[in-house]
Parts: sequence; C-alpha cells; structure tokens
Amino acid sequence: MRRLGLLGTAAAAASGSRSPATTMPPSSVMRAAWQAVRWSVVVPTLQVAVYVCAAMSLMLFLERLYMAAVITGLWLRRRRNKQRSRRRLADELDDDDLEAGDDDHCCPMVLVQIPMFNEGQVYRLSIGAACGMSWPSDRLVIQVLDDSTNPAIRELVEVECLRWAGKGVRIRYENRSNRNGYKAGAMREGLKKHYARECEFVAIFDADFQPDSDFLRRTVPLLQRDPGVALVQARWRYVNADDCILTRIQEMSLNYHFAVEQEVGSACHAFFGFNGTAGVWRVAALADAGGWKERTTVEDMDLAVRASLRGWRFVYVGDLVVRNELPSTFKAYRYQQHRWSCGPANLFRKVLPEILRSDRVSLGKKLHLLYAFFFVRKVVAHLVTFLFYCVVIPACVLVQGDVRLPKYVAMYVPALITLLNAACTPRSCHLLIFWILFENVMSMHRSKAAVIGLLEASRANEWVVTDKLGSGKAAPVVARKKKQQVLRSRCCSTRREMHVLELAMGACLLYCAVYDIVFFGRDHYYMYLLLQSAAAFIVGFGYVGASAPS
Repeated sequence: MRRLGLLGTAAAAASGSRSPATTMPPSSVMRAAWQAVRWSVVVPTLQVAVYVCAAMSLMLFLERLYMAAVITGLWLRRRRNKQRSRRRLADELDDDDLEAGDDDHCCPMVLVQIPMFNEGQVYRLSIGAACGMSWPSDRLVIQVLDDSTNPAIRELVEVECLRWAGKGVRIRYENRSNRNGYKAGAMREGLKKHYARECEFVAIFDADFQPDSDFLRRTVPLLQRDPGVALVQARWRYVNADDCILTRIQEMSLNYHFAVEQEVGSACHAFFGFNGTAGVWRVAALADAGGWKERTTVEDMDLAVRASLRGWRFVYVGDLVVRNELPSTFKAYRYQQHRWSCGPANLFRKVLPEILRSDRVSLGKKLHLLYAFFFVRKVVAHLVTFLFYCVVIPACVLVQGDVRLPKYVAMYVPALITLLNAACTPRSCHLLIFWILFENVMSMHRSKAAVIGLLEASRANEWVVTDKLGSGKAAPVVARKKKQQVLRSRCCSTRREMHVLELAMGACLLYCAVYDIVFFGRDHYYMYLLLQSAAAFIVGFGYVGASAPS
C-alpha cells in the first residue's frame, strides 16, 4: 500500500504539473519523482543485488565447507596412520633415496633457477641458501637470472656468484639486455643454455626465498618414484611475519591458502596453482606443457594449468617449508595483490577454451578447474566481498529497510567463512576483527583488478616487482641492521603516504553509518559501518605497514 501511495503521489504530481489549476512546489515534485524512481528502479535493483550476493556467498561458503571436510578427513587419516607412515617414509628416504643420493651417478642433474630484478637487499640470501643445498656438486647447477637494470646491483650479484664459484659451486650468472617476458622470459632463456639442457629437473626460487639444505633430498625422490608427477611444491614460511600488522594479516591469508587450498588440490585432484617459487619441475613436463609463456602476469599458474591439461599430476608437500619475506609496505602489498588478482582472472579468460577442448582430463577435473579453482576462488571471492560489504549493505541502509537483507547472508555465512580461515593461524585470532575489515578494504583493489583481468583492460599486463627489505636469521648481520634502521626510520616518520580511494571509501561508509543512526538503526548495521569506515581511514592515512621515510 505504501508503494502504491507513493506512486499515486508521483502520478498526481505529474498530472498536476500539466494542469494550470493545480500546481506543486518544485521541491515536492522532485521528492515525488525521486520516490517513483526509488520504487521502480533503486529498490528492485538493490534487491536483485542482494540475491546475487547471497548466491555468491553461498557458493563461496560451500566451497570452503567442502575443503574443510576434506582437510578434516586427511587429518584424521594421518593421525590414525601416523606411526606407520612415519616409519615407512623414513625407510624410503633414509635407506633408499639418501643412500642413492650419496652416489653421484644415481642423482639426477638438477638446475636451480633464481630469477631476480634489482634485488639489492636479498640476493645474498637466496644465492647462499641455494649453494648450500645438499646435492652432489657435479649434479647441480645454480643459475642466477639477473634482469637488474641497476649497474651497481648487477655488479654486486655477479661478484657474489663469482665468490661461490671460487668455493667450487657450479654457478652461472646470466644477465639479459632486455626484460622481454619478465620472469617467464628470463626462465625460458635460462633453460636454453647448453648446460641447462643436461638437467632432468629444475628447482625455482625467488630472490627472497631461502631453502633448507635438505630441500632437494625431500623433493626430487618424489619425482623420481612417479614418472607422472610434474611438480613438487613446498610451503612458505615467513621470516618477517611479526614485523607489523600488515605482515601478520598476510600470514593469516597465506596460511589458509597453503594449509587448505593447496593441500585439498593435491589430495583430491593432483592439481593446484604453482606458486612460482619453492617448487621443483620435471623439465620434460615443462616442455610438454609448452614452456614458460608471458601472456599473463601469473606465468606460474598458466604453466600449471597447461601441464595439468596434458595429464601431468602435482604433489604438495605441506611439511616442507621454505623461508621467505612478506612485503611490509602497503604500496608493495597493493601492487602484489593487483597482480595476484588480475592475472588469474585474465588467465581464466584465455584458458577457458583450452580447458573445454582438452581430451586428456576428466569431466570432474574440468569442473574443478572452471568452477572451484577459477570462478569461485579467483572471481567470486573478490567480487562478493566488495560488492556486498562495501556497496550493497551501505546502499540498503540508505533506503531505510525497504530492501530485504537476510541475516544469514549478512552475518552467519561470513562468520563461518571467517572462522574457517582463521583456524589456520590460531596465534593471530586476536587480530580477526581487523583482518576481516582490512580484507574488505583490499577487496576494492582486488575486485577492480579481477574486472581488469576479465576485460583485459589497460593494466591487465602490469608487472611491478614486490619490494623486499631482507630479513630473517639467515640474513647477514649488516643486512639485518640496515633493515632495522629502515623500519625504525619508517615507523618514526611523521610523513605517511595518503591513499585517496581508501579515504573516499571511509567517508562514504561513515556517512551511511551516521544516516543509519539518525534515521533507521533498527538492524544495527551502523556498528559494522563505523568499524569498516575506521579501518578504511586507518589504511587511507597510511597507518598499515611500514610508511615511507621523510
């Protein structure tokens, strides 16, 4: 009845404006016209948006619930067979593989690639760790692929390689005159070298990754025992997770990725996205998949999908960790997230026909790739977070309850999803609220990047190297002191970088919160809006992560 009355008022206003006998003030006409547009356009559109977001939320929840059930089953099975599995694994590795490893002729040739670009703070860490791995020296080649444009850094990296070569390590320094293909191009060119053609396997480490000495002893045997395995992926361990709240938040998100997503993909489908580092590839599988391609900014995921479509299988080793560094500045983290969100969406667009045409994988695996791996995790997860929590809920507040917003969509489903994520990092449970709010702020950048990737817009192929400062116990004393000085100067600085989009987001959410308090407030959405706007302002004023020094 309320809607009919408002529409009738609008109609009367419209008819009255044509009659010379009855006239209405302009403000009343505008108010009546707005009510007509509100009920005929705004409210129906918002209601549809609520239903769409509810559907996407349920898709995401069911996917997380399925993975939680798989992880629980794997944990129970491993717990039941813990002693027997430990004894069998020890026998296989210690008695067979390690003994074979002591025989130089039984160990396959392994190439270790370390791509880097102006990595002045961390190059010594990765090179030193790679050269310290336990493997026969005549069966191991370390290849440093330096695309640095800074002559001073190039010289430092080359001197470091010469220093290790003087110790008897078979290490090669490669520098290109261009950056064609970025990381993918560098590794593709590296595999063409005459000494690389002798290698059966290739291990890849980014410049800030520090593998333990037994890394090859624990990964290469898995490839040797099963000729159908193309990739063995290790887990990351973050040496600077305690630097600031930004690194703690990243730890929470990445722990879920490795402990759940990678584990489930390996156990159920023998497929997961290659993380671009801390993994060992079979060179024959890499070549069979078409080699490295730079058609997207996620060349590692591209290679993994193509290899999977050729029938190759992957193995994830969750108890094998490789130390690495997380970006500690918000600017570096934002660029990284743009690449990690835009690249998969762009790859989804390009690889969709290849998945549908593939005749070497089952229908179930195709469904997993298209629906779970790409659509839900790489597209829906970003879009629903931003659209629902940063657009739809505030807009529903502005229309004062005329849109039905089910509580299970706004509260219960997100709470369960959050608890499933947080279970992987129990030490950071006290940061859970801020982690949720920060992820909602970042969803603005991630959803924009996903749309750019799907549409292949101007920034679809943008590649910005993530800045690293160098940290961890393995870092040289001088490097650690320098990093501490940099962080101290950044933390003590009064000049912080302002982020306009986050500030605008905070202002809009604050307006909606105040509007809800003054005019509506029955469902208490203003409590969430106030917290979310505060988080956006904190990020916008540069108080998350290390700030730029004055």
